[in-house]
Amino acid sequence: MVDNKLILIGYLIYMPLAIALTIYVSRTLFANGKHFMLAIFHGEETIALATNRLFEMGFYLLNIGFALYTVKMYGIADTQDLVENLAVKVGAFSVYLGVVLFLNLYLFLRGRKNARRTDVPAVA
Repeated sequence: MVDNKLILIGYLIYMPLAIALTIYVSRTLFANGKHFMLAIFHGEETIALATNRLFEMGFYLLNIGFALYTVKMYGIADTQDLVENLAVKVGAFSVYLGVVLFLNLYLFLRGRKNARRTDVPAVA
């Protein structure tokens, strides 16, 4: 039999944890991403920081939205089910965050590479 109290406890554990993970990863990524953006935008700080902030907001929306979308817990009858369900959810969300993190890093590196390519003067 499903225990609604345990499901509620699961939600109260999962959501703050998912949001905290998202905030931690986002702050780390975009504090360092600022340097990539400055390189991409050739030192134009205003546009680099604005673009970095927009990327950060998108990161929050995408990841917190995904955490909310996948919040439903199934078949929790006892504390063992709760712990196992939380482990799967937090583990899957961590893997998802890692993939999104590396996708953002790839975009930063690609942008920097393209910016460097345009810095090279054309040979006449």
